[in-house]
Amino acid sequence: MIIVTGGAGFIGSALIAGLNKRQITDILVVDRLGTNQKWKNLRSLSFADYVEKDDFLEMVIEGKLDSPVEAVFHLGACSDTTETNASYLVKNNYEYTKLLAQWATDADIRFIYASSAATYGDGSAGFSDDEETIETLSPLNMYGYSKQLFDLWARRTGLLQKIVGLKYFNVFGPNEYHKEDMRSFVVKAFEQINAGGKVRLFKSYQSEYADGEQVRDFIYIKDAVDMTLFFLDNPHLSGLFNVGTGEARTWNDLVIAVFVGMGSKPNIEYVDMPDSIRSQYQYFTRAETAKLRNSGYDKPITPLEDAIKDYVQNYLRKSTYLSGI
Repeated sequence: MIIVTGGAGFIGSALIAGLNKRQITDILVVDRLGTNQKWKNLRSLSFADYVEKDDFLEMVIEGKLDSPVEAVFHLGACSDTTETNASYLVKNNYEYTKLLAQWATDADIRFIYASSAATYGDGSAGFSDDEETIETLSPLNMYGYSKQLFDLWARRTGLLQKIVGLKYFNVFGPNEYHKEDMRSFVVKAFEQINAGGKVRLFKSYQSEYADGEQVRDFIYIKDAVDMTLFFLDNPHLSGLFNVGTGEARTWNDLVIAVFVGMGSKPNIEYVDMPDSIRSQYQYFTRAETAKLRNSGYDKPITPLEDAIKDYVQNYLRKSTYLSGI
């Protein structure tokens, strides 16, 4: 059996679709469905059972998991970068992960968890996934720090030599629809174009970047899933790895690709950035991918324009989800 926590979420449900395409259905989905629409991500997937996250934790603590477990993909977390309840984030993202990691490694179960590119902060310390450098990182928000806490704990205790932590960069694609304000800007641009024929981007407040020329490492969900499954296929690998393209692209590039995918003429308006996020805004992110490539991952990465075209034309326009078998 394979366990996927956060299995109804964006990356989690896409991962289950990837497992289904390998004809793998003996999957335990763990999540907290709450009141949003992420349950819809599960409708076209095949899995053995679903358990709420608190009930799953109780099953782990009390030793009630009957089936042999091959691997745990721990993707469940609060990923809201604007969340200000530090106590909640520590309990949900840090302490929960510690318990699962210890349980899995004690039972010799493959443990692959979601760290985050948010641990890199403003990028001034670089974007290297070398474990020896993680103590120099300074996340800009509590979400990033909750992920950083676990990375540091795993390294300090030696567990990082047995498990894999994946630092996802800006992932976009189908099944993110429920994420409300945390959805990728591809979705937001698509909606803005449908509503008014133009897209609003934040102005730049650093002289070295023109408006809309701030850059990110945008990676399509299908590539992120392929990279994640690579670590299921290679159980000898451990440590931290970036999940990104290794290429920095501008917000203008992203938005123009959405216009093109929709068959519309680009029309971009630059607006003031709210004061509340100016001090936390990242102007540059780019994953260093040499470690991943040197570990044997050799699949080509979908170019941004091709990925957005696929997303817009085959998913957003049709309001469809990733499917399994």
